[in-house]
Amino acid sequence: MDIELTISPLALEGVPEQRPLVIAGPCSAETEEQVMATATQLANNGIRIFRAGIWKPRTKPGGFEGKGVEALPWMQRVKAETGMLTATEVATPEHVCAALKAGIDILWVGARTSANPFSVQAIADALKGVDVPVLVKNPVNPDIELWTGALMRINAAGVTRIGAIHRGFSSVDQKLYRNPPMWHLPIELKRRFPSLPIITDPSHMGGRRDLIAPLSQQAMDLGMDGLIIESHCNPDCAWSDAKQQVLPEVLDFILDRLVVRDSVEATESISQLRKQIDELDSSLMDLLTKRMRVSREIAAYKKQHNMTVVQTTRYSEILDKRGAQGALCGMNPEFVKKVYEAIHSESVRQQIDVMNK
Repeated sequence: MDIELTISPLALEGVPEQRPLVIAGPCSAETEEQVMATATQLANNGIRIFRAGIWKPRTKPGGFEGKGVEALPWMQRVKAETGMLTATEVATPEHVCAALKAGIDILWVGARTSANPFSVQAIADALKGVDVPVLVKNPVNPDIELWTGALMRINAAGVTRIGAIHRGFSSVDQKLYRNPPMWHLPIELKRRFPSLPIITDPSHMGGRRDLIAPLSQQAMDLGMDGLIIESHCNPDCAWSDAKQQVLPEVLDFILDRLVVRDSVEATESISQLRKQIDELDSSLMDLLTKRMRVSREIAAYKKQHNMTVVQTTRYSEILDKRGAQGALCGMNPEFVKKVYEAIHSESVRQQIDVMNK
């Protein structure tokens, strides 16, 4: 069935409607002094939305799990003394009630919570009848349907000021990023819901402060709507996620050098180039159709001679040769590998179909 969301502008009081929307603050609210020092420095640099973790769901027990309701008056003080809006993560209906009672302006649902439909539904039930912006982080695993489902549950509770936070996805391969971006997933979400604001979280994505700037630039280049970045008055001494937090002045430096691309209608020049892409895509489909036809002919031969569908030596040869060929043509070998893995998967499917007829 078609999936629809009723989306209203976030309409954040005192925050200009421009790209990027910036939300910044420490991973955790540790002490009142730390919260106020960080918030004051950020406000002096023009940041209008202050974030801080009140409740911290940790992967393993034993780490700092937040100050809880004790920290909510600190957020109230931030709002009163700096004029900033405040934002925090909620993971239970009790969190929702406490945050709303304290006047928190923006709530977000974390990645661990959005992966559990039962938890999201409980939060949605607690939000019924409340007009507050709610941002939903992608689930830890790369599942766009689960992400969409979480957004739908919040939206069905009557919350129309909704947005998404893209914080990357867990992966066994952590060569560079803590949570690889997998940009095609937020791009697909944007395709499905063009009016849905998508905020990028380069802090959790990179897991290192030196990756925040390039990831933020990538987000702007890809048309994302905003950034949520962890900033701490003394990041090296942070009680959680120290490596991915930056000083407020460093954040100001990053944002000052950010190039924000315009999203405008295509010009005649780019329209002509896109036409070439369409023609090339059509040729690719013709070639893939021919390749699959040959694969089916191979399947008929294998069936006649009682051979298995997959010949691993041949498959490895294809991957190695095409990867090397792609590199010579200026393409990433990993990209070429993924393409041929997908082609091989479809080829195997069609061969199995022929073999079992």
